[in-house]
Amino acid sequence: MPENYNKPPLSFEAQLKKLVDRGLVIRDQTTALQQLSNISYYRLSAYWYPFRTRDEQGHVTSNIEPGTAIETVIQLYEFDRQLRLLVMNALERIEIIIRTKLAYHLAHTYGPFAHAEAKHFHPQFNHAKWLEKIVDETERSSDEFIRHYQNKYNGFPIVPIWMLTEVMSLGSLSFLLGGLQHNDKKAIAENFAIHHKQLANWLHILTYIRNVCAHHSRLWNRELAIRPYQIKDPNWLPPITPRNDRIFYILLMLGYLLNASGNGNAWAAVCTELLEPIASVKRWRIAMGMPENWKVHPVWEN
Repeated sequence: MPENYNKPPLSFEAQLKKLVDRGLVIRDQTTALQQLSNISYYRLSAYWYPFRTRDEQGHVTSNIEPGTAIETVIQLYEFDRQLRLLVMNALERIEIIIRTKLAYHLAHTYGPFAHAEAKHFHPQFNHAKWLEKIVDETERSSDEFIRHYQNKYNGFPIVPIWMLTEVMSLGSLSFLLGGLQHNDKKAIAENFAIHHKQLANWLHILTYIRNVCAHHSRLWNRELAIRPYQIKDPNWLPPITPRNDRIFYILLMLGYLLNASGNGNAWAAVCTELLEPIASVKRWRIAMGMPENWKVHPVWEN
């Protein structure tokens, strides 16, 4: 039976005392209080949660493993923050590449307003619903090139596909890609040397990951709410790739797409440097879905 929530808000000092009572080691109280005031108890709790002990029945308790210091918790938090930045960096580049390839193909195959005609899409695609959404996104855009088009040309809010792909959301882009006819999907996916169904699925997953990052949510040991399709290629299956519901699988996806576009080496090198200290600890490596020999993973190395 649900009960009313009646816990009072705690001062930063009271929050710190609560952590000390649960076993967290605090060596510098002033610094710890500053960290709590900047990051928040609730957000940091995700990073000390793995250090909580279990009782004899295996249930997680509120107590923290002996010797666990707040510095260790902050290190995990900072690692995760840097990881999100790297993921967002890759997502931005991949998103722009896909937008460019899609706009180029549709414009040169069907003309500037290919997206406005339902005949260019799969019969089961809800073109009217999608068009209504992107019309709204176009009208809400404050970009100067959209305002210029509106003032100079007829037909607004329908704009050329190369303009539309600059203002539509990633979700709308993913929906658009999924609604194209088979030959068009195939032509776009060939730019990344993968099957068009795989590209559509990956774009859907990456939209979800982008939302996680945009809300500054935890990545490093997150169990993905939306999982990529299992690929038959053994390089993407256990034991080489232990699981598809953790962040390492996403990093493999990002690295693969960047490599296919010819600009993934520098990103992978920076990512490897960030991962090395954390991945040296078995429990954190497992939490991220990484194999022990992850640095020589056949997808990661390419």
